[in-house]
Amino acid sequence: MSTRMLVAGIDSSTQSCKVSVRDLATGEQVRVGKASHPAATIVHPDRWWQALLTAVRRAGGLDDVIAISVSGQQHTPIFLDAAGAVVRDSPLWNDTGSHPHMVALNDELGKDEWIRRTGLPITLSDTVTKLRWLRDTDPESARRTAAVAVVHDWLTWRLTGHGPGAGDIGVLVTDRSEASGTAYWSPDSGEYCEDLVELALGKTVALPRVLGPRDRAGVTGSGIPGIPAGIPIGVGSGDNAAAALALDIAE
Repeated sequence: MSTRMLVAGIDSSTQSCKVSVRDLATGEQVRVGKASHPAATIVHPDRWWQALLTAVRRAGGLDDVIAISVSGQQHTPIFLDAAGAVVRDSPLWNDTGSHPHMVALNDELGKDEWIRRTGLPITLSDTVTKLRWLRDTDPESARRTAAVAVVHDWLTWRLTGHGPGAGDIGVLVTDRSEASGTAYWSPDSGEYCEDLVELALGKTVALPRVLGPRDRAGVTGSGIPGIPAGIPIGVGSGDNAAAALALDIAE
């Protein structure tokens, strides 16, 4: 009698975190756990980590899974200092406070140039707009910021055992779908446009390394409640890309 191999998908969306444990061979959902996120549009990232841990617990833990992967709300930045601690609360992609900062960036570089460089006509949702928002509204936090990641990147990093006071910002990773939503990454070259980061934030910072779709982000660290150490972590994706995969959408 064969033993089923189980995998876990972690979806950290705008409203909640959902952990779905599924049969690798059939895709059948074996069990699931959910936890709500705050309704606010500016949120401390620790709330997303705690929701993940709660959802894992409600899913019965991950002791029996052979791999996990994370999808997350796209664009929303997490600002980290040099030691890996969160600098301040994060503005979500849907926070409208960055509208004047979007207008300023479009005026400074030109809409057509943003599209040429990044493929995006930048909007108030894009990560680059939130960088300008931080520079203009909270210059002290901008000064302390040494790395910028989005939610999926940061949760993956936390799962590998990094965090406040024990976080190497040099090992942050992401995937192409998340990088493409920042508006400071070029789909043509596959590289970050660091001059656009500097234009928005006033300086350059550490950014997650962009992995391929079949790459491994690492393995789970020790001491995480409900999650054994050593489980392989897939590269994951932004929520839009994950939904496209689930719906089998292709060009």
